[in-house]
Amino acid sequence: MDLKRLDRAHQRSKVVALVGPRQCGKTTLMQMFTRNVKDVHIFDLEDPTSIAALEEPMTALKSLKGLVVIDEIQRRPDLFPILRVLTDRRPLTSKFLILGSAAPELLQQSSESLAGRIEYIELSGLSLLDMKSDSFERLWLRGGFPPALMAGSDEDSFAWKKQFIQTFLERDLPALGIRIPSTTLYRFWSMLAHYHGNIWNAAEIARSLGVNESTTRRYLDILESLYMVRVLRPWHANLKKRQIKSPKIIFRDTGILHTLLGIKTGNELLNHPKSGASWEGFAIEQVINILQPDEYYFWGTHGGSEIDLLVRQGEKWVGVECKRKDAPRLTPSIRNATHDLKLAAAIVLYPGNRRYALNETTEVVPLREFLTEAVSQ
Repeated sequence: MDLKRLDRAHQRSKVVALVGPRQCGKTTLMQMFTRNVKDVHIFDLEDPTSIAALEEPMTALKSLKGLVVIDEIQRRPDLFPILRVLTDRRPLTSKFLILGSAAPELLQQSSESLAGRIEYIELSGLSLLDMKSDSFERLWLRGGFPPALMAGSDEDSFAWKKQFIQTFLERDLPALGIRIPSTTLYRFWSMLAHYHGNIWNAAEIARSLGVNESTTRRYLDILESLYMVRVLRPWHANLKKRQIKSPKIIFRDTGILHTLLGIKTGNELLNHPKSGASWEGFAIEQVINILQPDEYYFWGTHGGSEIDLLVRQGEKWVGVECKRKDAPRLTPSIRNATHDLKLAAAIVLYPGNRRYALNETTEVVPLREFLTEAVSQ
């Protein structure tokens, strides 16, 4: 599916950016794509040879024809203005595929210099549809980073993720010019793991860390920009009810979440207090990454009505609830949300195998079945 998205984007855009966290599979996807491209020139900004070749970037790039690939682009944001000049040439002799581990918001020059010329494709590691049906529990426990998922044992997977976290804090952040002590951000990140699936409370976290609220917001922005967490914004409907206005925090990879919580095995996960919240976040991420909705939010009121995920596809709004239960039932919360928000439908996703209706507008659907249908439409 990602390969098809990349091929379509390459055909219509001058520059395509594959973005996502380190080790999520960007380079592998690029290699698969370039096998069928005739003229390819690849620069890896972690390779000293490529770094030396791009010391004079305009000289190095202007004569190249075909597809030019630049990996780890976040290390050289000064290249973006040059790419703008090269993509405005007539005739256009080359297109660009850039790979980066930071969101466009962090690389301000990309959005400013390449506006109207660049298309972004966001990767998040392996998904449920990449796995065999009996591998669901392993993906949930280990997360979607290929080295963690394919490790020989749960212990090896846990060790890889510990090393990933350390490298992220001690090498990746300083390389982006982010000067925060690794121990400080690790404390924040670990604390945030206990808020996974919950409403963001800057004041509470700030008190625990001994910093002000704006500092915690900055820390959260960094983790969001580097694809470690998703800040799920609230939807505000025109209702008389008091609605929740603070965002909800979702870890984008449950393997990283479980590592920060000290969870190594499937049994530990099932018995952990965050097990339900972990599965709900896992399902939400799968839906967002595969469905690619036009808009998405969560919704809740202070009276207790809520919906885990509110997505817009075309003109339709659909509510998605995620339940780690054997047989989910219709709850007042789902009924109220469907009525108050005038939803076209409500879907309850769960890890089971049987599909059944709860009422005229609400259906319980196995997560894998829902994702498979979304891809085929």
